[in-house]
Amino acid sequence: MADDSTTIELSMSELREVTRYAVACARPALVIFERACPDDRRPRDAIDVARAFAEGARRSKAIRDNAWAAQRAAREARDAGQGAASDAARAALAAAGAAYLHPLAKATQVKHILGAAAHAARAFELSAGDDPSVGADHIEQSRTLTPPVVVDVLRRYPAAPPGGGRVGELIRQLDASLRSGG
Repeated sequence: MADDSTTIELSMSELREVTRYAVACARPALVIFERACPDDRRPRDAIDVARAFAEGARRSKAIRDNAWAAQRAAREARDAGQGAASDAARAALAAAGAAYLHPLAKATQVKHILGAAAHAARAFELSAGDDPSVGADHIEQSRTLTPPVVVDVLRRYPAAPPGGGRVGELIRQLDASLRSGG
């Protein structure tokens, strides 16, 4: 495992696989956002550009622009008291952000790999009345979706950092499970 002062090898192919995984984890939560905000395409657009990158498109400004737009959608949903929709939009933001995983061996980069899964899990929890078993189910589904290349990339980074509230806890649960092979 690398320490916080080193860089790691990270190929474009690996970035595409990490992004593909993040998209697969975030996409199911779109229904939560779109139920609350049916006319707002920003999270869907963020997932679409991330998916296009995963499928071979260039890593472009459009990914960043759509990620920022999904972040604004998340903030607006949160401010409107729609916590589940906010986390669903954050899952889309994280999927787009996965395309910009940095090759710096810092624990904070784990959020680029697992953030989409954790925010989607939190969205499902909140939409089910803040039921942690629903989030645990999504984390388990995300674990089973994880391709070996993503686990290999994850293991090059230090373990997920502390903090981050419930989403941070979900990231750490998924991180520990994937690192242990369980």
